Amino acid sequence: MSDQDTFAATLVDEWARAGLTDAVVAPGSRSTPLTAALAADGRLRLHLVLDERSAGFLALGIGLATGRPAPVVVTSGTAAVELHPAVVEAHQAGVPLLAVTADRP
Repeated sequence: MSDQDTFAATLVDEWARAGLTDAVVAPGSRSTPLTAALAADGRLRLHLVLDERSAGFLALGIGLATGRPAPVVVTSGTAAVELHPAVVEAHQAGVPLLAVTADRP
């Protein structure tokens, strides 16, 4: 198991232990280790959304409905910028949201 895989599995384990129930993923090559860890763990419901902006708003809706943040996982670069509208709305409404972006190699 690579260092990236170990880190991703540990992060998912901590999210599950903290009571998170859902994660939203807009798949990309740089976020593959985290997406694979979420899929392998199975304790969080995994929602795959191809559009990052839509993924952000789905995570916002989950946070609103459950009161718990839903990590929204995207690749790096401009994908992270697409989360901005959901992050602003979450902040203004006091809704928990966890934006997770992969780093460039």
